[in-house]
Parts: sequence; C-alpha cells; structure tokens
Amino acid sequence: MENRTYDVVVFGATGFTGRLVAEYLANQHGDVAWAMAGRSADKLAAVRDEIGAPEDTPLLVADSADAGSLARLAEQTRAVITTVGPYQSYGEPLVKACVVAGTDYVDLCGEPAWMHDIIQTYDDAAQASGARIVLSCGFDSIPFDLGVFYLQQAVIAQTGQPLSRVKGRVRKMKGTFSGGTAASFAQTMARAAKEPEVIARLKDPFSLVPDFEGPKQPSGSKPVYEDDLGSWSAPFIMASINTKNVHRSNALLGHRYGEDFVYDEMLLTGPGEQGEAIANHVAKDRSMADNPPKPGEGPSKEEREAGHFDVMFTGEDASGKRHTAIVTGDKDPGYGCTSKMIAESALCLVQDVDREDTPGGVWTSAPAMGEPLIKRLARDAGMTFSMSPAD
Repeated sequence: MENRTYDVVVFGATGFTGRLVAEYLANQHGDVAWAMAGRSADKLAAVRDEIGAPEDTPLLVADSADAGSLARLAEQTRAVITTVGPYQSYGEPLVKACVVAGTDYVDLCGEPAWMHDIIQTYDDAAQASGARIVLSCGFDSIPFDLGVFYLQQAVIAQTGQPLSRVKGRVRKMKGTFSGGTAASFAQTMARAAKEPEVIARLKDPFSLVPDFEGPKQPSGSKPVYEDDLGSWSAPFIMASINTKNVHRSNALLGHRYGEDFVYDEMLLTGPGEQGEAIANHVAKDRSMADNPPKPGEGPSKEEREAGHFDVMFTGEDASGKRHTAIVTGDKDPGYGCTSKMIAESALCLVQDVDREDTPGGVWTSAPAMGEPLIKRLARDAGMTFSMSPAD
C-alpha cells in the first residue's frame, strides 16, 4: 500500500454529492494525495475548475461498466470513496475491484438487501486481501452507529456494563434526503417485489449479522407516546437501515453491547396534542415514495449551510440511572454533512486506523474506525459528540 500513487480517489466526482466530496477535500485537505474519477475526463476537468481545486488535481477515467478501468483505479490508491449509486445497480464491480487490489472502500449505501449480499460474497475475500470495505459512511449511518458506540463506551467506562436498551431519537433535523437515497429506496422496493427473500431481509433487524438471531426489536412503525421521554415519537424513515448497521457493529465488536441488545430509532415530535398531531402527520407522509428528489439534484449552498441535525441516544442502566449522548451536525444532513463524513471516513482509514486493529473485511463505521473517526468528525467536520449529565 505504501507504493500507491494516491491516498484517496473520489469515484463519481461529477455527480452532485461526489462534487461536494471533492470540493471538501480540495478546501480542507490539500495536503492529501487525492484524485477525481468518473466516466468523462472533460466533465471531471469542468468540475475541478468549478470547485476551485488545483489545476494539477489528477483526473482518472473509470466506469462502473468497465471492470478494467475499475481495477486500474483500485490499484493506484489506498482508499476509494464512491458516491455512485444506487449501489445495487452500480456498486458491486467497484467493491470487487477493491477487494482484489486490497484497497479500502467507503460508500453511502443505505440498501440493506445489497449490503447483505456484499457481506455474504466478499467478507472472506476482503479479509484475505486486506481490503477494508466500510459501508454506510454518510448520514446513514455514521451519526447513529457512532452515537450508540459513543454512549456505550461512556457507560461501560462508568458502570462496567453496557446498556441493554438504547433509544435513538432524532430531536431536530433540517435538510433534505438525497436523490440517490430516493433512487436506492425505489430500487430496493422494486427488487423486493420480485424476490420474496428480500422482504424478509428488510424486516429482519439482524439481516446484516450472519448466523445470529437477537431479541425481538421494537417496530417503530407507528406513533407512540413515550412516558420516559415526555414526548410523542414518529416513525423515522432511515431507521430500517441504521438499526441493522448498529446491530452489525455490535456483532463485529464482539457483542460489546450484549447479545440481548435492543435498539430502535424514531423522530421526537413533542408533547401534548400538537406532538401527537405532528407524529401522525409524519407517519402518513409519503413524499419519499410519491415525489422523490431526482438523482443528481440537491439543495443550494445556502440551503446546505442552513441545515443541521441533532440526535439523542438514551437508556437506563441496571440501577435505573439514565445516560444520554447527543450527536449534532452543522450542515444539511443528506449532502453537507454526508460529504464531510464520507471524506473523513476514507482519511481515517488511510491515516489513523492500523490494519492490525482493523484488518480486511466488510465493516461498519463504529468497529472499523470508532474513536479515531469521532475525533476527526469533531475536529474537522462540524459534528459534536457529548454526554448529558446522568440522572
């Protein structure tokens, strides 16, 4: 790996999110040896100039439909960032190329059926080659996966035992879901209609944990009033992927949270009749299915700058004492924060995480990068991780 030309290559740099990732690297990490990759050299050059990247930024032509070009790309770099989705349509050839080359890989995948297939097909080969394949390195699922990890680490340090039940609750969120997320959702539903086993994987909270069946988990599918939180909660659209990643992280961490761990995610809507009304409105919202954003489209810079998120992770220990962690982000979650999170994930693998600690395999963010990534995101990417006083 020491002889690779680049530390990081951004594959899909001419797409909406890929452009943001490239711009972030150009502005924040100019000391990193990085390159832009995509299908068209002319489009790559235009994006390079538009985002103000140096004129000598390397441009690599590669196409998901051209295995040879992907192999050449993977062989030149220590890590690949890919924003080219839906991954079930375009992702596997690049995963394969990285596994063969022993190259680290990070993506923004929120497609659990495809992730299940990637784990089954490539985990052993990635372990053999040393490639660290880290899935879901954007808003799904880094704030949630690392939020649970951060809380459990703090509680274990204080009490010696993990929390067996954690609630992830989105307290505030301003921003938009990406067109890529919408397209991935649509393709997943289309595949589920043709393949009954996909439906079972989508329903199974442990579908990303081979050969393990954990305890029954809350469905999170209907509005509920939560006495312990003094608030109504509504279904959260990203819970179906985030919860699966958290359970995979628990397994990869040697079930550090316990084999009886229970976790769910919902959106807090407030107390009283108003909170109930908002929860019911959220539960009936079908905008993602009926009027999704298109891939390649996204919010303006002003809208991205005005976005934010605030997520609470909370649970009671064996003595009844409540422990709460808060994770926040300072930009639109689906674009502004996501582009920073995936860039920092790749750099964390390359610069901060020793292969003895994180060897090859198909990973999630918490067991792969954990505390080093938390430190990076807090230092460079406008995120905060904090513990509230126990009560």
